[in-house]
Amino acid sequence: MSKFHLITLSACVLMAHPLLAEPSVIVTLESVGGRIRAQNPDLAAARLRIQEAVGRMNQSGRLSNPDLETSFEHNSAFREGRFEVGLSQRFPVTDRLRLEKGVTATELRSAEAEVREVERLIAAGAKESVVKVLANRQRRALLDEQVAISKQFADFLSESAAKGEGSVIDAGQAKLEATSIAMEIRQLDAEQTALVGGLKPLLGMRPGESLTVSGKLPETKLPTAEANPARRPDFQVAKLEADAAAQGVALEQARRYDDVEGGFFAAAERSEDAPNGYENEAIIGLRFKIALPFWNKNEGNIQEAQAKRERKEKEAVALDRNIRLEAEGARAEMIQWAKLINEINDTLMPLAEEQTTLAEKTYRTGQGEIQSVLRARQKRLQLAGAKIDALREFHLARVRHETALGNP
Repeated sequence: MSKFHLITLSACVLMAHPLLAEPSVIVTLESVGGRIRAQNPDLAAARLRIQEAVGRMNQSGRLSNPDLETSFEHNSAFREGRFEVGLSQRFPVTDRLRLEKGVTATELRSAEAEVREVERLIAAGAKESVVKVLANRQRRALLDEQVAISKQFADFLSESAAKGEGSVIDAGQAKLEATSIAMEIRQLDAEQTALVGGLKPLLGMRPGESLTVSGKLPETKLPTAEANPARRPDFQVAKLEADAAAQGVALEQARRYDDVEGGFFAAAERSEDAPNGYENEAIIGLRFKIALPFWNKNEGNIQEAQAKRERKEKEAVALDRNIRLEAEGARAEMIQWAKLINEINDTLMPLAEEQTTLAEKTYRTGQGEIQSVLRARQKRLQLAGAKIDALREFHLARVRHETALGNP
């Protein structure tokens, strides 16, 4: 290869490089959860709650720092004086430190569950958007097919009108039908753009990246009626908060008694013992302080902790019931949409196909009217669109059902 050819090839590669390097993301209904776990910035920020809880746990359950005490005194002539230094430490008389450690350990587990709850909610929103995008695409494909059929029919009517065998008005009606469907396609394109734009932030995409939603909506398949609220992260949070509240009651009860303080001190003293002169004396001793629980027994904080424990327990019970009702309602909705889809597939759509074929056949032979053909096609299009809408609503209910059960 000549030098000129090498230079030309290199220039072509450099010019094409921005196009080849354009970032693109492809997701499916099954892979969207993994993409969120890896790239969503809100989820990444939520994970720092775990580190915060780890820091609180590491800080809890520790003794307070010891106190170093010093004092110095003398008379006005600086002939007599005293210097003292001591070290003291406060100790709990109850198992307060162990209880504090236990509360923060439970809060750490709760923080981990809270992160899973953030992931659950983000994934649910993303899956719903993917379902809508796929349904929108299927409806657009249906309209594309209908436009092609309408144009073919309009061409047939135009040829018939040109030969004097048909009506110009009928040909115009057919063209108007094709144009109307084309307008609906443009509306669907605008909706698709909005749906993809709302999906990108959930997937953690950067500006300038393109997104392709691959796959199609699967056929209807009903899940089992079993519901286990324990799989839901928010229910796990509620149970852990109830546990932490129960531990908090024990902690506040342990705080009824203040810490005791113990220490030792050493002192050097110089004093005058007239008429014998001055004496130097060294002193070593122990010191204790015990708070007497006369005025404050922490009754208010104990009462608050007990009420909080009861509230958290009732909230967990209520959430358990709501989760079961949420899953039950979503599954019941899925059943109704599945029945509608089966009815359209088994009864309504075959009848609409038969009527459309019959109307077109009778019109081509001069035994029918163009309005009958247009009505038959419109009804067929409505049924096909209703099936896509029902399939979309079925899968949206399925996403809500899976989300209610805490499935990833």
